[in-house]
Amino acid sequence: MRTHGWSGTAPVDDDEAVDRILAAARRAIDRSGGDFSIAEVARDLGVTRQTVYRYFPSAEALLTATAIAHTTHFLDVLAEHVSRIRDPATAVVEGIAYTLERLPHEKYLNLLLAPGRASAFSAGVTSDTALTFGRSILQRYAVDWAAAGISDAELDELVEHMLRIVQSFVIDPGRPPRRGEELRAYLTTWVAPALDATRRGVVS
Repeated sequence: MRTHGWSGTAPVDDDEAVDRILAAARRAIDRSGGDFSIAEVARDLGVTRQTVYRYFPSAEALLTATAIAHTTHFLDVLAEHVSRIRDPATAVVEGIAYTLERLPHEKYLNLLLAPGRASAFSAGVTSDTALTFGRSILQRYAVDWAAAGISDAELDELVEHMLRIVQSFVIDPGRPPRRGEELRAYLTTWVAPALDATRRGVVS
């Protein structure tokens, strides 16, 4: 880690450097929205753009990391919303539907997934960062995934499937867009059966 710059106060290690870059990116997003630049973040920190690029290869990568780092509120709200749902299929359906409904109200998540930004994020929807974020969502559910017969590997695939579904609805909500009970009925018809089949396999 280079120690020059940083407005005269160098971070003690790479973890602190990343934290400070993410904080500067959040300030840039608050000022400029999702169109902030690496140069803007670098100026805030008193470093060169190359220093920021050593930790984040692009503005999109930095936006993704910043958005995920600041979605704790959303995760808490979602966890509370599905806290009484123990059936895997019902929980997955409600989690997808509620995420789509909350998206306009969640600033950082909206920046990451909203139309116009979703296409830029699409290549990363199956990235390790995105999958880790998705896994953190499912781990907050009240569902006993192991008892439902879903292994760790299958849980990772479920996370990927849910992210792909959310992404597809963000990119093209439908004409007209499905909302409320209509959205849940659609997901129950086409998404829930996969989870129900897993449960039947456990019971049999």
